[in-house]
Amino acid sequence: MIPQQAISPGQAGAVVPDLAELEPLKTVKSRWPTIIGALLTLAMVVGLGHELLGRGLVGLSHSVPTDPLFYVVFVALYMALPIGDYVIFRRLWNIPPSGLAALIRKRIANEVAFSYSGEAYFYAWARANAKMVAAPFGAVKDVGILSAIAGNAITLVMIGLALPFGRELLTPDQLRIVWGSIGIVMATSLPFLIFSRRVFSLDRNTLWWVFMVHCLRLIASSVLIALAWHLGMPEVSLGMWLFLSAARLLVSRLPLVPNKDLLFANFAILLIGQDQELSDLIAFTAALTLLVHVVLIAGFGLAELVRRVRA
Repeated sequence: MIPQQAISPGQAGAVVPDLAELEPLKTVKSRWPTIIGALLTLAMVVGLGHELLGRGLVGLSHSVPTDPLFYVVFVALYMALPIGDYVIFRRLWNIPPSGLAALIRKRIANEVAFSYSGEAYFYAWARANAKMVAAPFGAVKDVGILSAIAGNAITLVMIGLALPFGRELLTPDQLRIVWGSIGIVMATSLPFLIFSRRVFSLDRNTLWWVFMVHCLRLIASSVLIALAWHLGMPEVSLGMWLFLSAARLLVSRLPLVPNKDLLFANFAILLIGQDQELSDLIAFTAALTLLVHVVLIAGFGLAELVRRVRA
């Protein structure tokens, strides 16, 4: 948010320009945002190639869900994260619909390149589109931190709900890992809450609003993946899939747990059995996500090439 300068009496009749009409900053005229964006895009392509050739093609060879609603729900699940981010940055910066493509790339970079590479890519994109915002770093930082805090908060709630029921399924060593992970999850969030005035740059009301959007997005994603799994294996109740989606979110956030995918798969098989069919469904969902990543990155690259040729 850009603070307004005081208007002198001689300027009383002047019109204050709208944020979207501000000229780009001179520092943004340098080419570094474009270079960073290109390097991160290259990292996405390399990561996608590695994942696709490694295990993605194997996942796609497994049994394919036949219910068309599975794919409708999958699209909604895939878009939940970038749409949630778009809602946030639309309010903060009034970004155009084209910003959604940058947020999709942000998601892909975080999943196939390295942690927080998506935030770096989106920051570079925001600097290159400075007509919308003069100082994007503070907002990108705040939104990223709040996303992590919201994930930790939902994880702690899920642990509180699931541990009484799943405690008997865990060995003593696994239970100690869970308690240690809970301590780390809380420890990584507390400093940001204690020193919030120094860490965050957005105002308090906006921070709470962003936090709530992240929480709603996480809950929606958990419900959507449970519904997708139910459509893929309708013989398992939706309630059981909801419980498993909560377990999946919980496992994904625990820092001390090695091989999280294997742990979740074993936990799911213990609860519902049907190990081969369940493994195939989980592998297919992961492979389909990877395939959509590839298609979108290729589409974005082709659209950019066409734009440059026309220019």
